[in-house]
Amino acid sequence: MTASDAPLSGQFSSAIADAREADRICDRLKAVQEELSGVIFGQDAVIRQTLTTVLSGGHALLVGPPGLGKTLLVSTLGTVLGLDARRVQFTPDLMPSDITGGEILDEDAAGRRSFRFVRGPVFCQLLMADEINRASPRTQSALLQAMQEHHVTVAGVEHALPRPFHVLATQNPFEQEGTYPLPEAQLDRFMLQIPLDFPEESAERQMLLATTGVSTSTASPVMDAATLIEAQALVRRMPVGEKIVDAILALVRSARPQHAPDNALKNAIAWGPGPRAAQTLMLATRARALLDGRLSPSLDDVVALAQPVLAHRMAVSFSARADGLRPEDIIARLVKRLG
Repeated sequence: MTASDAPLSGQFSSAIADAREADRICDRLKAVQEELSGVIFGQDAVIRQTLTTVLSGGHALLVGPPGLGKTLLVSTLGTVLGLDARRVQFTPDLMPSDITGGEILDEDAAGRRSFRFVRGPVFCQLLMADEINRASPRTQSALLQAMQEHHVTVAGVEHALPRPFHVLATQNPFEQEGTYPLPEAQLDRFMLQIPLDFPEESAERQMLLATTGVSTSTASPVMDAATLIEAQALVRRMPVGEKIVDAILALVRSARPQHAPDNALKNAIAWGPGPRAAQTLMLATRARALLDGRLSPSLDDVVALAQPVLAHRMAVSFSARADGLRPEDIIARLVKRLG
């Protein structure tokens, strides 16, 4: 072997190691999906998108009416992935310290006083922020800062959050009285916005029979935090073809008014997604491919994830809203242009 052959040999060995690790992780992920589907009925697409978010190392916003299993999904996901899961019910009187924690004054036996930091519920690995839009903007920003920076600062001292750390926030799309909608800049912190709809009749029947008897279905642990971190690292090492990179760039850029492919779409788009949308789509397509047991993403992955990645990162103009046009409609038109 010559010196020039050594880098190629190293790359080949690394690719083989990644393929073996992918096979092992794919088996675990298949078991994770089976465990979740055995408890959460009729929400297979939601389960896949939630797992895609977690594998990508990000946070998700679950949007749907009450009673569709959002709380059950988060608690079950924590069990199956072996994560420390907690839930916070957001209300208008919730304070930032109720989430991040705060300092209390302690006194020891000798009478000496000192401040001690008491950790809030954000110090977990999987946090459900239930009805996040019911809290004040100040409290919302405290959580969103922790999501972005993975630490909280109290009294000038930084406190690191556990790894991994994921937030699954929920919103009710119908009841808006007494709520504080998240600003666009804060919505951008969520990798995916995942819509929940009512299940089909067969799934609802299955749910009815499974949850009203003497015993209910429970899930078993399949992974742990260390394995999840390994899977997240593998997602970032997965190769992406130039065709997929070009498709991601073309889709995200065409969703901005200055780069819209025609005048009709240019006038319909008020503002479009930023570079974080392309980064999210790149990671999410890799994670979706891994969930399917594939080692690189395809154009189908880009198409499937366009809506949950872009819908909350763009807005339609006033005239387009008057015509009943939604961001989802514009994204659907842009996706068709990918071919």
